Amino acid sequence: MFNKRTRIKELLGSEPKGQEVTVMGWVRTFRNNQFIALNDGSTNNNLQVVVALGKFDDDQLKRITTSSSLKITGNLVASLGKGQKMDLNATSIEILGDCDAEKYPLQPKKHSLEFLREIAHLRFRTNTFGSVFRIRHALAFAVHKFYNDKGFIYMHTPIVTGSDAEGAGEMFRVTTLPFDEGKNKTPRNEDGSINFKEDFFGRATNLTVSGQLEGELAATAFGEIYTFGPTFRAENSNTPRHLAEFWMIEPEMAFYDLEDNMNLAEEFIKYIIKHVIENNKEDLEFLAQRLAEEEKQLPQDKRSEMGLIEKLEFILNNNFERITYTEAIDILRESSYNKKKKFQFPITGWGMDLQSEHERYLVEKHFKKPVILSNYPKEIKAFYMRQNDDGKTVAAMDILAPGIGEIVGGSQREERQDKLEQRMKEMHIPIEEMWWYLDTRRYGTVPHAGFGLGFERMVQFVTGMSNIRDVIAFPRTPGNAEF
Repeated sequence: MFNKRTRIKELLGSEPKGQEVTVMGWVRTFRNNQFIALNDGSTNNNLQVVVALGKFDDDQLKRITTSSSLKITGNLVASLGKGQKMDLNATSIEILGDCDAEKYPLQPKKHSLEFLREIAHLRFRTNTFGSVFRIRHALAFAVHKFYNDKGFIYMHTPIVTGSDAEGAGEMFRVTTLPFDEGKNKTPRNEDGSINFKEDFFGRATNLTVSGQLEGELAATAFGEIYTFGPTFRAENSNTPRHLAEFWMIEPEMAFYDLEDNMNLAEEFIKYIIKHVIENNKEDLEFLAQRLAEEEKQLPQDKRSEMGLIEKLEFILNNNFERITYTEAIDILRESSYNKKKKFQFPITGWGMDLQSEHERYLVEKHFKKPVILSNYPKEIKAFYMRQNDDGKTVAAMDILAPGIGEIVGGSQREERQDKLEQRMKEMHIPIEEMWWYLDTRRYGTVPHAGFGLGFERMVQFVTGMSNIRDVIAFPRTPGNAEF
């Protein structure tokens, strides 16, 4: 069998006793025509392969260049050199794929993250992105394990949808209608608007911004469900925190109130962080060292007070601070940052939408730990959030994390049909088109709640990467859909 191989991570964790093994991987370096540093992606650490002088043909050795791929069989022995505990003494070398060393963009040196984004199809081969994407995998696995162990049902909600869950209007349209005005004209109504009845689905459709509304339908049958899939926002935003295509985890739970919702979200975040600390220590340590070196270039007041692993352990060992939006506004208004006009967006008073700088101040300067904000003004929140008795606020909650601000947004949902319809009218949500959503309030409505966690922001938080484009394989941003 061709693929009878042992992964390098497994080998490096074993004891060298002269046993014969076969490895396959890519060359990182080849020194003195004698020492190959081989990597197969299972770990950042390379296996040193020793090529005995005179044992292999010179023409074959010339083909062993950075990123050429090899199949090597040999004996695993204790290393005589420093820096590694074992060597693989090669008995046979097969070159699976050549690589032109002069043209290969990833030379054995340090490359900027900006440069690596330009060659995103190759950046997985670097240590930084190897660690980031192994951790991303571990987080995704932990998400499914957390909800599965709690008895939640995993739902696949539609990517193409006719509804706008957020009421934001910043969506990507899905259509098969022609765009030109020539022979195949775009069909239009008498008033000049596009006639979507002639489109593929017979109506206007878009890429989903959230699986929440469909998730609510499932929660009113199964009790507790979660979704984990791609979502899309057509925001013309070029910040280190925004993507046009990203992944969301959205649990929906029947028989939950706002406090239950906050408890689950906090438990969930701690669980997936704990999973990575326990299973990806090597990658975390590499990224922690990388972050520490990066922060040495920053002014003292811009540096993190904790190292990456220290920050993650701090999350596990402390309860999240819970305050209301009203309390947060009071703290921000009285802060030295606001009084000294250090905020780009001054605190104008109750009812304003908090910006990332305000959220980060609460987390990083004031409380110095994650914060759960609740009971926001209804005017700045979505139509489906449960209205509180004060008539001014809704039972919403956001979780704010150090370094990135909002990482979770959720609420208790409005289960009372009359209240929901009243709010939909106020916000110009088409009640007739949402008949299916309102049916859950007509036929056995229950208190229920849910939240959404932006997966890439979570990966950012755990890996310490400063730009969200570096925690998703192929970032989709304004003007960029390469690869």
